Amino acid sequence: MSKISTRIAVPIILIGIFSVVVFLAMDPEKIEPGFYMVVLFLAIFVFFFGLAIGENVSYPVKKLLDRATQLSNGNLSSRVYLPSKDELAQLADVFNKIADELKVSRDQEANIEKSVGIKVQAKTEELQETINALEQKVKNRTVELERLAAESKKMQEEAKELRQKLG
Repeated sequence: MSKISTRIAVPIILIGIFSVVVFLAMDPEKIEPGFYMVVLFLAIFVFFFGLAIGENVSYPVKKLLDRATQLSNGNLSSRVYLPSKDELAQLADVFNKIADELKVSRDQEANIEKSVGIKVQAKTEELQETINALEQKVKNRTVELERLAAESKKMQEEAKELRQKLG
């Protein structure tokens, strides 16, 4: 039996025991033996009635607590459905709305993360293409400069040879 069941059942059982004691405190000479049987059945009834009421009231609370624990552990599909139309059912409805909003919020967060990831990947690819293009330009310029340097050296050598022939 849970704590809440005990808190509800014990007062009911105590009231029943008190009622039985009051009946027994009556003048025992005037009480017929059949009355004791009625009192015994009444005591048994009150005991089981107290237990049943305690369980009946505590079941929705335990169910809500269990689902709230599941939700806090990350199970966003945890919901509570209570058949009654009392305040506990209203609390269960509010719990379900909170769980729905939390799930929507997490889904939006995941979609935003995906979107940001896609944008970052696209920008990274764009930057990589720019880097590759710049590297190719540098290679082309280097080849061009090396060709020009070789031509310049060749011209210098030809100019030197020409000076020696003329000079």
